[in-house]
Amino acid sequence: MNRLSIDVTCEVEWPLDPPNADPQAFVERVLEAAAERIGVRGEVSVLLVDDGAIHELNRTYRQVDRPTDVLSFPMNEGVALADPDDVDPILGDIVVSVDRAHEQAGAYGHSLAREMAFLLVHGFLHLNGFDHEDEAGEREMFGLQEEILLGIGLARS
Repeated sequence: MNRLSIDVTCEVEWPLDPPNADPQAFVERVLEAAAERIGVRGEVSVLLVDDGAIHELNRTYRQVDRPTDVLSFPMNEGVALADPDDVDPILGDIVVSVDRAHEQAGAYGHSLAREMAFLLVHGFLHLNGFDHEDEAGEREMFGLQEEILLGIGLARS
């Protein structure tokens, strides 16, 4: 049984080849693993865009005039999530720049699939109240990210 209802919109050409050629299946595999690990369920929307689109969103919603790799828009920021036995809560939206993912995968020397998954997990954890504003939060969040990625076979190169 899926823990998440995931709507994926891909506004760019999907860059991954088999076995990750289907954006919906790829995003579901990654986010289901993250949801299972942190014990949440709910609804998530994912938008895959280019640098121009994420730049505009970053400028509009964060007042930062440059592209970024991932943005998260939690639906219930600062509000306790619904009881897990109740109807699935709407967790929010994740926006990933495929252009940034390409660039960062090359810079970090790992696969594009790994970078895309990293950004999805990072955004998903933000939707669920995790942050990296201080050293302890960063250790926890980045440790969870690595654990989730290792669990789906996407280790650092």
